[in-house]
This record gives sequence, C-alpha cells and structure tokens, in this order.
Amino acid sequence: MKLPRFIRDNIVLKITSLNAVVITVRLIVSVFVQRFLAIVLGESGIASIGQIRNVMGMLTSFSTLGTFNGVVKYVAEFRQNKPELVKVFSTASIFLLLGSLVSAVVLFFGARYLSEYLFASASFSYVFKLLAFVVPFLAINRMIGGVVNGVSDYKSYAKIELISYLLASLALLMGLYTYSLRGVIIAIAIAPIIQLSVLILVFGKVLKTIIPFQLLKINFSYKNKLLAFTLMSFVSTLLLNYVELDIRTFIADDLGVDEAGYWTAVTFISKNYIVFASGLFTLYVLPKFAGITNKVDFKKEVIKIYKTILPIFGLGMLLVYVLRNFIIQIVYPDFTGMEPLFKWQLLGDFIRLGSLVLAHQFLAKRMVKSFIITELISMGLFLFLSKIFVQYYGIEGVVLAHFVRHIIYFVMVVIVIKMYFNKQKENTIND
Repeated sequence: MKLPRFIRDNIVLKITSLNAVVITVRLIVSVFVQRFLAIVLGESGIASIGQIRNVMGMLTSFSTLGTFNGVVKYVAEFRQNKPELVKVFSTASIFLLLGSLVSAVVLFFGARYLSEYLFASASFSYVFKLLAFVVPFLAINRMIGGVVNGVSDYKSYAKIELISYLLASLALLMGLYTYSLRGVIIAIAIAPIIQLSVLILVFGKVLKTIIPFQLLKINFSYKNKLLAFTLMSFVSTLLLNYVELDIRTFIADDLGVDEAGYWTAVTFISKNYIVFASGLFTLYVLPKFAGITNKVDFKKEVIKIYKTILPIFGLGMLLVYVLRNFIIQIVYPDFTGMEPLFKWQLLGDFIRLGSLVLAHQFLAKRMVKSFIITELISMGLFLFLSKIFVQYYGIEGVVLAHFVRHIIYFVMVVIVIKMYFNKQKENTIND
C-alpha cells in the first residue's frame, strides 16, 4: 500500500518521523536513567547534574567560538562549490583551535574557582581539569555535526544521535554504580569523546567526499561572516546556560536545594523534546530559510512547518501534562514538588517552539543585531521575572517567568521579521 503523497513528499514529516523513533527510544532509556539518578542521588544530586550540563552547554558553543550554525548555513549553500567550502572550513578550523585552546586553559587553571562557584566545594576541581582535555573532542564533534546538518543527512543524524545517546547513558549508569555522583559527572564530561567516535564511524566516509581536508590551510576569508554567528551563539548558548546556572543557584540559596532539584528535573523532561525539535531546525529549517528570499515563500514554509510539527508537539505536551503524576512516580520518585511546575513549563515550551521556527530566519540571513537584541531581552526577562515571581509564587514563579518570557519573545520575533521583509520590499522598489 502506497503512502499518501503528502507524507511521501513532505521532508519535514520524514525528518520528524525518523526523529520520533530516536526520541521514543531516548525517552524510554531516559526514564530508567533519570529514575536511577533520582533514587540514588536525590534532589541535590539532580541539581548538581544540572550545573555540569549547563557547563557542557557553554563549552559546546565556546569551543568552536559559536560557528556551528555558520557551518550549517554555508555547507547548505556551497555543498557543490568545493573551493568555497575549503575557505569556510579553513576559517572555521582556526576558530575551533582558538576556542578549544582558550577553553582548555580557563578550565585547567580555573578548576578550583569553577568547582567552588558551581558546587560550593573544591572537591570537583578534577572534573574541570578533565574537561580541559575533552574540549578538543567536543569542538571537532560540533564542527562535523554542522556538516551532517548542512547536507540535511537526517538518516545519519538519527543513527549518530541514537547510538551516541545509548553509549553515553551506559557510561553514565556505570559511573553511577561505580562512583555515585562523581562517576555521573565524569561520564557527562567524557560524553563528547563517545559522540565523536560514533560520528566518525557513521559519517566519516561521507565527510571525506564533502570536505577536502587535504586542501585546508590558514585562511581568514570567512572571518567576518563567521564572527556574526560567534556573536549570536555566545548570546544565546553561553548566556542562556549562565542564566540557568544563576537561577538554579538563586533557587538553592533562597528556597532550598530540593526546589532547585525539582526545577532541574522539569527542565530535563523539557529538554528531551526540545532536542527533538533542534534536530529538525538544523537539518531542515536553517538550510531551507537560507535559500528563501521573499516574504511569500517564507510565509508558506513557516505555515508548512507549523502544520506539520505543532499538532504533534501539542499532543505530546498535553499527554505529558495529563500523565505528569505518573511520570513523577516512575521517573522521579518522591519529587512531588515538581507537579505544579508542569503547566507553565509546557505552555512556555509550546510557545517557544513556535518562536524558534521563526527565529531561525535571524540565523539564515545573518540578522545579527535583531538576534542579539531579542535574545538579550528574552533572557533578561527570564532572569528578572524569575527573581520577582519567586517572591510571590515560590518555585512555581520560575516556570511562570519562562511562560511569560516566551510570549513576549514570540511577539518580538514576529515584529522584527515583518520589519525585515518590509524593508526588503522597499529596497526592491527603490532599486
């Protein structure tokens, strides 16, 4: 029996469907992993894991100086233009070397300070020294991942994501069994080595046909263009993780470490389906928007994406909300303080999803100023509203701030994109 043409010809649906398989497996594995972590480590342990994951998020951006989305964009544009790809990767490689070197030096020599700042103890200094040696693997993994996304090889992406996650989860459980919290944090720290190994195994041969590595040399041709993505990545990834670190520390100090653990646990659940969406954004949305030059085509594409993914995510989030008590019982036993947090977190995530689709226009068209201003306002609102709302609503105030912040962000993005196309239309008329 043939599939309907809508399904056969809809690349968004194909990517979403394949990603759904990966995410389903991830969710099943995640249930067991998170349950073990919650039982063995408790709320304070979950909060500590949240801290190290935020550090990894910041390193993921800084180790390549934020060039990931630039690599995705230019690989999508110049896939058949080898001379331009050589220039892009020659410049990107210099960014990678600088980012990795600076990150490694800061981590190694600032290990004690970072440990005391994030964990209120110097006993985790060794983790940051370990990360100093892991950073190059993280950077190379990120750079090659940009190629996978740029060529929209969603089948390889799905394999890499699934195998990497399973192996990293196994390492995490082994770390938990062997050294408890210390073992878990070490497992999280070495995950990039596992991911890079899988990436090379799955995508290595294809990578050689796309990027002629033997031709790479010192070249700064794309310095200014990639710097635009550096600025955007630093504002989004680095600042977002810093804000989360600050909020978690604030919650722990003002409300207690258990409340910090409840919020971290809810964000872990949230990030599982945001990872699902992120794959679609970098595999399809960013490359597609990069090739769209007018408002009509942009609007059609956005509507197509919304019609495909919003109902799926909306239904999934509704299911999570209905089953929230069951999820808590199965995944986070005794984390009953999580229950009131689901409503605002899920509503905020749904609006966030819609705004992120539109915001990828900023990346596709290198709208640096628009991206930075909207992100700064969004994260400033999150930090400010969290600290205000917590005084009135307790821990629930943080997720309420998350919801309000994303409503305002969505409105801002719509207005900015409308202004962009209006300006483009005026320029066309004047020409």
